[in-house]
Amino acid sequence: HMRRRWYLYLPVFAIWALAYVRLFLDPTPRLPIVFNWTPSLPYRVAYLTTFGVTGTQAAPPTLHRGDYILFAFAGDAKQQYPGLRGQPFFKMVRGLPGDTITVQDRRVLINGEAVGHAKSQTFDHRALDPILPTVIPPGSYYVQGSSPDSFDSRYRSSGLVRAEQVIGLVRPLF
Repeated sequence: HMRRRWYLYLPVFAIWALAYVRLFLDPTPRLPIVFNWTPSLPYRVAYLTTFGVTGTQAAPPTLHRGDYILFAFAGDAKQQYPGLRGQPFFKMVRGLPGDTITVQDRRVLINGEAVGHAKSQTFDHRALDPILPTVIPPGSYYVQGSSPDSFDSRYRSSGLVRAEQVIGLVRPLF
C-alpha cells in the first residue's frame, strides 16, 4: 500500500519539485558546462563563461559575429508558451548593432546576405511571422541556430536579443 511505503515515492516527488523550480522559477545555469538538447546547433556540450557578479568575467565582452552565446529568452512567444520565459537559449550571433535586416519571401537577409528562411508555422501549427525589416539597434543582436527548425531571431515572436539577456559566451566542446 502507498501509505505504508510513502518514503519510496519521496525521491520521485523531490525530482518533480526540483524540475518545476528549474523550469519555471530559476532556469539560469549554475555550472560552467551547458548541454544543448535541441537540433538548433550541431553541438551538444559546451563550456560557458558567464558575466557579472556571479560570473567568471566581471563584464560582458564585445560580441562578434560568429560568437556563440547563452541568453535568457524574453521574446513574445513566452505569452503562448510560458515555459520559455527566461529559458537559456544557445545560439550564434549573426547580426550586430547597425546591421540592416531585410526579408524577401520569408528569406531573412543581414546587410544583403541571406542568413536563413523563416518557416510559416510552428511544430504545433501556429502561425510564425518573420522578423520585421529593421536596423539592429545599439545593445541588440540577431541570433540564429544552424538548423532550419531553430526558433531564433528569424521570427518576430522570438526577436532580437538585448545585451542584458546574454548570460555568457559559449565555447562548443562537441
